[in-house]
Amino acid sequence: MAWMACVACGAKGVRNKEMIENWNEITSQDAMNAFERGIKRGADIVCSMLALILLSPVFLLIYIILKLDGCKKPLLRQERIGYGGRPFILYKYRTMVTEAEADGVPQLAVKDDARLTKTGKFLREYHLDELPQFWNVLKGDMSLVGPRPERKYFIDKILEVNQDYPYVYAMRPGLTSRATIENGYTDTMEKMIRRLEMDIEYLKTRSLWGDCVIIGRTLASFLSGKKF
Repeated sequence: MAWMACVACGAKGVRNKEMIENWNEITSQDAMNAFERGIKRGADIVCSMLALILLSPVFLLIYIILKLDGCKKPLLRQERIGYGGRPFILYKYRTMVTEAEADGVPQLAVKDDARLTKTGKFLREYHLDELPQFWNVLKGDMSLVGPRPERKYFIDKILEVNQDYPYVYAMRPGLTSRATIENGYTDTMEKMIRRLEMDIEYLKTRSLWGDCVIIGRTLASFLSGKKF
């Protein structure tokens, strides 16, 4: 399968010559041109820098609360797959007990998950655990708006059902997206497939104005206390 060849070299990124043809086909679906992507990246840098500075007291407060709650390592580092199929280290606040995946097998979080700590449950419900990802945005691993980055283990599971996942590699992963707002946390395979479909639709229709709308909807949901 053409897509499988693309995924097989995902860990090495798009530089593998065997996938160039497929990569060009995938990226040709991007509704944003190079100029728009440049503006988008510039906005990511400015906004993430401001967020890291202005929200620094909140970052510190959450870190202290997690420490007081008995969390020895409040900041979690986890490998995700990003632009071009390249792996990167994602940062987030730890919301589960340290032994959440003691057997080494990744597991999806579910509603009322017993592995969530008391503080972690609150952070996850309001997506506050994802604040450290502004650092990922500043570094260029992620964007403010884009598909949520996934772990390779779950990408492989998705590919068993839908082989269109490589389209996601044409975009930097994002802090938020339409799928994040409307589809919520992906705790089932059905929601994972639905998220994939929405992410591909975003690739084919995205625009700078559309990104502004998604950011506005995300802020409105957050400020209203809506869980999404």
